[in-house]
Amino acid sequence: MITLEDRFSAILDRAEKAHSLSGEDIAALLRAEGEQSQALFQKADQVRENYLGKGVHLRAIIEFSNYCIKNCLYCGLRRDNRKLVRYRMTADEIFSTAVKASREGYKTIVLQAGEDPYYKTEIIADLVRRIKSSSDAAVTLSLGDLTKDAYQEMRLAGADRYLLKFETSEPLLFRRLRPGTNLTGRLKQLSILKELGYQAGSGNITGLPGQSLDSIAEDILLLKKLEVEMAGIGPFIPHQQTPLKNSPPGDLYLNLKVLAITRLLLPLTHLPATTATAAVHPFGRRLALIAGANVVMPDLTPLPYRFHYDIYPGRTRTQASSSYSWWKEELEQMGRSLAGGYGHGAIHASPD
Repeated sequence: MITLEDRFSAILDRAEKAHSLSGEDIAALLRAEGEQSQALFQKADQVRENYLGKGVHLRAIIEFSNYCIKNCLYCGLRRDNRKLVRYRMTADEIFSTAVKASREGYKTIVLQAGEDPYYKTEIIADLVRRIKSSSDAAVTLSLGDLTKDAYQEMRLAGADRYLLKFETSEPLLFRRLRPGTNLTGRLKQLSILKELGYQAGSGNITGLPGQSLDSIAEDILLLKKLEVEMAGIGPFIPHQQTPLKNSPPGDLYLNLKVLAITRLLLPLTHLPATTATAAVHPFGRRLALIAGANVVMPDLTPLPYRFHYDIYPGRTRTQASSSYSWWKEELEQMGRSLAGGYGHGAIHASPD
């Protein structure tokens, strides 16, 4: 007779060896508790080390504008949040912050903002060229939905990667949480980014209101189908200035299980220990790093702007750990090291 423990072990072994599971098997892993969940984390951590080594890539985020034309129900930057102090950094401020981060040691600069049409395509493209010519760093953009021509101009200027999260793979939930948009459109954008030669990253939120374990399992399968080169996976955190303010937060340990399963199915994909995990638990990032993550993205947005990029509450508590040297020491204490190189995706380059 096959016990539940035997079935769990068989699923875990299959995930490690074949890097492929059904939605039903993924849901079974998501239900893991106690010793089973620890076995899942340990297996994911071992796969991470086997494929990507002990190195952790540090990527500096510069959140240069908190204006947004979208009205997503879960995001504090949503257009209808009238209490948010809005800001826009100048191109020179963005450039100087990026160059400073590169000189500190960061090999990737992530330029992130709400969907803000104030920054014309040529402004971003010129900024990318300036950063690439003045620093030894890759450039990732995370600017939301743009036109194909805009993506192409930024790519030709030297942008290496683009992060565009789908948040949920459930079409009806996507449409409800992101008014005026649909999942099909978001996936088409990701296809365009790949076509243009970007290293495409995406990701999802765990614990969204109305989300089931089966739905989360489909999120993981979609990441697998898309063959993303980076996947940002974070727990839902309700914001008081959004329609979801009274919804329960996502569970950290569910998020860690999603991260671990994603590592098993996508052994070469870069997985960040997201800021959201640190916002819900003082050791959230450390827990993520021993559950399959291999990237940390410290926030280098200058003060006072940093405190106004208020996607969800608790982000500002994580900012003490924004220095390169702090992370070097932290990782050494964990038996990990700073990764060398730019951390390009496995499709474009072998792991470094």
